[in-house]
Amino acid sequence: MLRIRYADRAGADSTRDVEPLGYLGNSRHWYLVAWCRLRDELRCFRTDRIRSVGALPDVVARELRLTDLDIPHERVRPLSLV
Repeated sequence: MLRIRYADRAGADSTRDVEPLGYLGNSRHWYLVAWCRLRDELRCFRTDRIRSVGALPDVVARELRLTDLDIPHERVRPLSLV
């Protein structure tokens, strides 16, 4: 689990404890897809708005399902770092 300091589009900071589940990207921005404990729901955080990141000891057990995302499934592709 992570604790992030995040700035919204107006620049206002908030601190969020999140369970990271994946990344989404397009030609302009990358987003961290995570379960936000403050909002108690799935949220997307633009990576260029994340001001700081710290690891928390909690283990993330939640998994991202394609049905959780409100985007066409054919647009989702697995990401490999190899």
